[in-house]
Amino acid sequence: MRGQGRAKRIGAFAGAGALALAWVLVGCDSVMEAMGESLPTGRAEPCPEGGVRLAEGEGNAAMGLRVADFQLVNCGSAAYVLEGYPEIRLLDREDRPLQVDIGHGTNGVTSPAAGGDAPPRRVTLQPGQAATTGLLWRNLVTDSTVPAAEGQVLELVPKPGAPRLTLQLSTPVDLGNTGRLGLSAWSALAR
Repeated sequence: MRGQGRAKRIGAFAGAGALALAWVLVGCDSVMEAMGESLPTGRAEPCPEGGVRLAEGEGNAAMGLRVADFQLVNCGSAAYVLEGYPEIRLLDREDRPLQVDIGHGTNGVTSPAAGGDAPPRRVTLQPGQAATTGLLWRNLVTDSTVPAAEGQVLELVPKPGAPRLTLQLSTPVDLGNTGRLGLSAWSALAR
């Protein structure tokens, strides 16, 4: 019972951080305009091909169990529909793909009671709205003869046929040598 409470607190903390980041990414302009402030010039990058932008959210590294979330912000002018899981790939410091077993949900990294195994749902993002997906892994070294893997770059395809997005990670995915990563389905990010 005690572990379930901790998992809920970790999830709530990550959700609150993701909500704050989404507000910063998609809500600042309208707040500044409402306050009569002028928008800074030259700070906004153009919306990438495909109409969505990828951002790194909050993470948590409690007791070797790691979680990280990523937001997909609709910066285009039309609705953007997601369903299921993104396709992801981790690259090392030299942009080489890591050999990682990426599975849906917790993928055996931890028990399904920790969250992350929610079934996929259709998510429609209107311009300015965001969705989130999460990664789950353990930083363990179980075999001293196998080098530890560390993902420095995340490549993500939001849905089949969409352009690949690349994100340099501020916090690396330090897999140790477990080679296993859980991936959650897309979910709408509440604003």
